Amino acid sequence: MSRGTRALIDLAALRHNFALARAHAEGARVMAVIKAGGYGHGLRRTAQALPDADAFGVTSLEEALPLRAAGISQPILLLEGIFTDDELAAAAEHELSLVVHSEWQLAALERCELRAAFECWLKINSGMNRLGVPGEQAAVFERRLQACPAVRGTPRLMTHLAAADDRGGARTPAQLESFRRSCEGLTGERSLANSAGLLGWPAARADWVRPGIMLYGVSPFVDGGERPDLRPVMTLESQLIAINQCRAGDRIGYAGAYTCPEDMAVGVVSIGYGDGYPRHASTGTPVLLNGRRTQLLGRVSMDMICIDLRGQADARVHDPVVLWGQGLPAEEVAAAAGTIAYELFCRLTNRVRFEYHDG
Repeated sequence: MSRGTRALIDLAALRHNFALARAHAEGARVMAVIKAGGYGHGLRRTAQALPDADAFGVTSLEEALPLRAAGISQPILLLEGIFTDDELAAAAEHELSLVVHSEWQLAALERCELRAAFECWLKINSGMNRLGVPGEQAAVFERRLQACPAVRGTPRLMTHLAAADDRGGARTPAQLESFRRSCEGLTGERSLANSAGLLGWPAARADWVRPGIMLYGVSPFVDGGERPDLRPVMTLESQLIAINQCRAGDRIGYAGAYTCPEDMAVGVVSIGYGDGYPRHASTGTPVLLNGRRTQLLGRVSMDMICIDLRGQADARVHDPVVLWGQGLPAEEVAAAAGTIAYELFCRLTNRVRFEYHDG
């Protein structure tokens, strides 16, 4: 891997962020959400680094089975439940828990001949309007689940918050009240809080919390308030592979998208959209060279980017360049590129070498 493009994954930082989630949970159990390959950090290694998690949340059977194969014994919840009836046998064999969010999934369980095979979570739509049964039907669904031979125990009750990242918004209180009304008279344990709900809305903590993005060191908030004490887990870095002395008026890269305003040094870094770096990152997107801030210049290429070396007179070929992570929050880079940190993490390709360390 001579290009030097790598993602450094700090498992100690992951555990620090999980401990922060645990502290805010105030006695609630903590389900670590590790879907999409641990938000791009590595599914198996992320789970193995969190032995104190009370459960793990993944999207589908395809994400759950490798965890069981790796010896992960904690409860694993399929956050979107089954996608076909045929998945029930494998889900039962591997002791997976199921979200039930619609009539057809409940009917599949009622047809199932397996006995007491599944712990189930009933998902209620409280205003996200994506997945979940209507609140006025929650009691009917719960009764049917309790009567279903394939279901064991009392179904847990959950919802998903659509705008908890805005700590001053009115939408989250409305969802909390909608969920409360939907659950009146129901006895199952409750779960509402994602990362933003956990850190920003104490009333959302309930019996279970489901942190995701905060585990990876990214603030879940968009309101510009105080940043939580989160540590970046992924540091994406590469290296300087060329230094060009350019003249005022020289145009840089494809379509000459950047014009040098003066005589200046321009560096070339071995990373591009072929590695998952966002193609639409524009001039001014921050990077770190030798720990000092500079900026992207011009268009992102498949294999390379150009950076500004003004004020970096000591720069040399092979010097390290950090694209996000330690010293440069991923959410800041994402904002400059018109996206979110979740997408930065999840879009890294197999050209990037992952290296895991413990602090």
